Order: sequence, then structure tokens, then C-alpha cells
Amino acid sequence: FAYVLLHGLRRLGLTGTAFAKAQSTTIRLKRLKIGARLRLTARKVWLSFSEAYPYASDIAQILVNLKQHPAWLPPG
Repeated sequence: FAYVLLHGLRRLGLTGTAFAKAQSTTIRLKRLKIGARLRLTARKVWLSFSEAYPYASDIAQILVNLKQHPAWLPPG
């Protein structure tokens, strides 16, 4: 199941980035293992990165890519 989720992230979120064809291990190490502060409110999710995080612009691009796709489309 984790591989399917990572493949979906690669297919939908990483399109147009340098990691569009990266292996699962590379995505996990360079994109998912990040230090960030997550704050949830009733209407928003806030992600705060360190200013020293080198991939912050890539994460922003991934979030833009993922917003373009609906969360769930039934088959057919």
C-alpha cells in the first residue's frame, strides 16, 4: 500500500520536478523525511519549514500539483 501511495505521489505531485522519475527510496529520503512544523486549524493546514531547508520550493510545487487533482474519483 505504501508503494502505491508513493507511486501516486510521483505520478501526480512530482510531475515537472527533478524527482518525477526518482525511485521510491530517493523520494522518501529527500522529500518525505523533512523537518517541518505542522499546525492544523479548522480551515487550514500550515506547514512551516526551516529557512535552511533546500527543497522548500520543490515542496511548494508538489502541493500546487496535488491541488490540481481531486482527492477521489470513483472508477468508471
